[in-house]
Amino acid sequence: MGSVLSACGLNFQKETVHEERHLKANDREFNLSFNYANNAIKTSKYNAFTFLPLNLFEQFQRLANAYFVFLLILQLIPAISSLSWFTTVVPLVLVLSITLAKDGSDDLNRHKNDRQVNNRRVDVLIDGQLKNEKWMNVQVGDIIKLENNQFVTADLLLLSSSEPLNLVYIETAELDGETNLKVKQALTVTGDLGDDIERLATFNGEVRCEAPNNRLDKFTGTLKVQGVTHALDNERILLRGCTLRNTEWCFGLVLFGGPDTKLMQNSGKAVFKRTSIDHLMNVLVLFIFGLLAFMCTILAIGNGIWEHQQGTSFTAFLPRQEGADAAFSGFLTFWSYVIILNTVVPISLYVSVEILRLGNSYYIDWDRKMYHTKTDTPAQARTTTLNEELGQIKYIFSDKTGTLTQNIMTFNRCSINGKSYGEVVDFAGQRVEITEKTEKVDFSWNSLADPKFFFHDRALVAAVRQGSPEVQTFFRLLALCHTVMPEEKTEGELYYQAQSPDEGALVTAARNFGFVFRSRTPETISVVEMGVSVTYELLAVLDFNNVRKRMSVIVRSPDGTLTLFCKGADTIIYERLHPSCSKLMEITTEHLNEYAGEGLRTLALAYKDLDEAEYEIWRVRHHEASTALDDREAKLDAIYEEIEKDLLLIGATAVEDKLQDGVPQTIEQLSKADIKIWVLTGDKQETAENIGYSCNMLREEMKEVFIIAADTAESVREELVNARKKMSPDSPDETPFRRSKILGKVSEFVMDETVDGEYGLVINGHSLAYGLQEDLQCEFLRTACMCQTVICCRVTPLQKAQVVELIKKYKKAVTLAIGDGANDVSMIKAAHIGVGISGQEGMQAVLSSDFSFAQFRYLQRLLLVHGRWSYLRMCKFLRYFFYKNFSFTFVHFWYGFFCGFSAQTVYDEWFITLYNLVYTALPVIGLSLFDQDVNDRWSLQYPQLYAPGQQNLYFSKMAFVKILLHSCYSSLVLFFIPYFSMQDTVRDDGKDIADYQSFALLAQTCLLIVVNVKLGLDTSYWTAVNHFFLWGSLSVYFAITFTMYSNGMFLIFTSSFPFIGTARNSLNQPNVWLTIFVTTLLCVLPVVAFRFLLIQLRPTINDKVRYEVRKAKAVLPPPPRRFIRRRISTRRSGYAFSHARGYGDLVTSGRFLRRPVKTRPSLFTLRESPLAENSPQIYRNIREGAQSS
Repeated sequence: MGSVLSACGLNFQKETVHEERHLKANDREFNLSFNYANNAIKTSKYNAFTFLPLNLFEQFQRLANAYFVFLLILQLIPAISSLSWFTTVVPLVLVLSITLAKDGSDDLNRHKNDRQVNNRRVDVLIDGQLKNEKWMNVQVGDIIKLENNQFVTADLLLLSSSEPLNLVYIETAELDGETNLKVKQALTVTGDLGDDIERLATFNGEVRCEAPNNRLDKFTGTLKVQGVTHALDNERILLRGCTLRNTEWCFGLVLFGGPDTKLMQNSGKAVFKRTSIDHLMNVLVLFIFGLLAFMCTILAIGNGIWEHQQGTSFTAFLPRQEGADAAFSGFLTFWSYVIILNTVVPISLYVSVEILRLGNSYYIDWDRKMYHTKTDTPAQARTTTLNEELGQIKYIFSDKTGTLTQNIMTFNRCSINGKSYGEVVDFAGQRVEITEKTEKVDFSWNSLADPKFFFHDRALVAAVRQGSPEVQTFFRLLALCHTVMPEEKTEGELYYQAQSPDEGALVTAARNFGFVFRSRTPETISVVEMGVSVTYELLAVLDFNNVRKRMSVIVRSPDGTLTLFCKGADTIIYERLHPSCSKLMEITTEHLNEYAGEGLRTLALAYKDLDEAEYEIWRVRHHEASTALDDREAKLDAIYEEIEKDLLLIGATAVEDKLQDGVPQTIEQLSKADIKIWVLTGDKQETAENIGYSCNMLREEMKEVFIIAADTAESVREELVNARKKMSPDSPDETPFRRSKILGKVSEFVMDETVDGEYGLVINGHSLAYGLQEDLQCEFLRTACMCQTVICCRVTPLQKAQVVELIKKYKKAVTLAIGDGANDVSMIKAAHIGVGISGQEGMQAVLSSDFSFAQFRYLQRLLLVHGRWSYLRMCKFLRYFFYKNFSFTFVHFWYGFFCGFSAQTVYDEWFITLYNLVYTALPVIGLSLFDQDVNDRWSLQYPQLYAPGQQNLYFSKMAFVKILLHSCYSSLVLFFIPYFSMQDTVRDDGKDIADYQSFALLAQTCLLIVVNVKLGLDTSYWTAVNHFFLWGSLSVYFAITFTMYSNGMFLIFTSSFPFIGTARNSLNQPNVWLTIFVTTLLCVLPVVAFRFLLIQLRPTINDKVRYEVRKAKAVLPPPPRRFIRRRISTRRSGYAFSHARGYGDLVTSGRFLRRPVKTRPSLFTLRESPLAENSPQIYRNIREGAQSS
């Protein structure tokens, strides 16, 4: 039985939980006894057997679908049903079928993705031979072979590799978002196996390790080989999702497969997200149920009273059943009216909403202005249920590296011996703005230059070629003081593998200016200096860390000179300079301020010639410190301090962490739309601040930028309170809460507090950990929300999600998180909307996102155009839909008072069935798919148009009440005008037409024309499709009406079509058409008058912009040419080498040596042509627009 259920996708067996994993290499029989998961992954929900029953089970868990099944059951009871069963069955089957098709399509895509991954191939050692197997067939305990640039198949224990010392190099972008390579090393006992298949096939190592978990940075286990136990840690493990780089081959032992891998353990379950309109709809639907019960109760009581007073007069014609009295009749009438009035909650509403959302999702997919040509990446709506939420965003949480920046560093400026290089000046000595057309320096004299490197100042080339000793020392330092690893695939074709892009940029700059870092060994560094090969002896690497903020190398030149070269944060270097450098330091400081003002990342360079005897004494002490067992790092830092003093300043570098195209303009646009942007980054504080200034999030015009960097909870509280009091001296000590109660659930929201001026807040991860604690989180939230910009540095992925959850909990606002790495996944899942950027850091963020595209600048179009339109269309759709259905249903209610509360319907049964499915379905879908108040260019010109969505102005509880009252008025007109006009009325030939059937036809015709005229008034943007749907629906109505009321239909289906001849007898009378006209006029005139007065007296932002559009005749003036303003700043910041400790230990240990590989991805990608992209949109306020016109 279990196997049958398993085959159907239903596994009810309790999953075995192992506290420890025990496996043997090359022993499948032993490993299978533990029932470990194989390497297949499954993200799909259904299979061929379970799809129909499971999907229907899920659909009937929805309140609306269950409600309509309940109605169907009621309609099958003859005593209470006044409507045929098909009036409910037809819409229900249609809705269920459409949802089935949609869910089936989504699951087919999931199956396709699963098959694509599971069917990848890898070499597996089986029965002493390497066999090419599918990933899904790999088992725990198998030994597999990976080759260069292959994805790691499963979580592996590294056994051996092609590289010296059994090293491998892996890229972990899918896991942690970092693009720099990581180094892993196999144990010596397994490394000796090499690629000997016979020895690998007989390897019988036994592994005991931790159970599957999601900790990426930790692994504990042991390997027992020939009775000897070896410890295993994270340095021996290759994780699924990584990519093998710069390694010809390696062998690994599978420890965890498929769902047990750390990648899948970190993926988590997809969070089911619902929009704020969905939540509001739930509340409104419950209210509508209450309204339905109230109306049915009134009519049931009326029926009881009528039966008691008048019913006895009709018993001769309609005899009562035995035991049936007035009370029982009222009870039956209640359920009869539940059936008749059920259209207040129409089932077609839900299917129409799905069609609307699907259509607006396709608009995002098809938008060519969000298509990235360089990477061939279109925008993608990965979910179809959150479109309108894009029009209500209040907070954006953004990653930095790879999201705001390209994660590509360029060497822009430098200061050498008091002279600044990198600017281009004209003949008059005026600075010229550097563009793509600016002439570049010719490096053809250097055969080893990198052709992708660009520089514009010829003076620096002239200085280095003329033999300036200061300039040559500058570039010699850059070529020697680093931990970069070179690779030369062919003669002269160098590739640098740097731990961080900034180090790569500096070494590449030295290379182009004639000081080419060529190769290294643990003891030497080979450099080509102006065409001459020079080998330096590498004596020591004083590595970088976050406390030292600098790194140094000690080298011996061929002539025997000992030199210490040092680079680091300028403030750190200045403290260690010789007093003779004071004048040069002042000049260099001016240059540093200038570079920092342009948003560049700065670094100071210095050197020192060492005495041989002094160095020998230091070397002995350094060796003692490096071999100490206790406090090794502290002792090394003290030793480094001793020798890194009395340095001579050379100059400074300025590197640009290039922003993505259009980032400053996009942030400006979003700020004008009153969207607050928070940056949550793992980078260090100085780096994040630099980017904040570069993209205009932080500005010199701000009154103050608060830095929160305390180390204790009390200190963090004190700094937060001080910042809040500075911004708002009258701010109360108690957090101002606003409480709201919905469906018995009490929610607390922190109210916004007003501040005078703009402020910024920068907080590091350590302080943020205290700020997110229960007793401090409200204080942190109040202070942060007062600021225009918030930057959180050194935050962990978990903290990113916690910050988002804090805003969601205490602010009644919609949040959006955007990132490009696996470290952003938790934040993306936590936010209301998750956006993934397919960039430098893999696809993990995209796979977890709701929307994805290639560049941050597309966010403004996603929100200000597609999001705003989707919200506007959804709100118009809901307002109109409720209006037309309430008007339709309330007519039944009024008619109940004139038909003895007998549950007789006003309209023909076929009209009731087709009203929502045919007659009014397409016009409202046309409205909700094509309507727009202004086009996309005007939407971007006036970001203030976005504000109504943030404030829920277009659809709210108050808007719903107004719709209810409007529908009530319309239903009164739609019932009483036709009722009294038909009373005692005759035809032109004197024949009577005051019958029920003629009245029903007149009432339903009036209703249909009124709701279509109302739809026309709501439509702002007419297309051919709108006209076709509107006039087509009216034509279909009259065609069906004349057909159903014809003699032929009556003769064929006598009981189903009793309205024989009604259409031709009524609709050829002038008084009938006059009634239709008067009814329509009375329904529409108040709406037109109210809207006219509202535009004149209280125009909305949309009214003002549409007025501007009409004045401009929908032709936009050419946008003014805009130059990037050079920002002047008095601040500068230390330049971050990397996020982690450097490669110094690895360099000096010799473990980095590796053989050249045949293939290598390019380091720098070609810059995208600006002609292929749209120019950034320029903000323009209404006042300016009015003046210009």
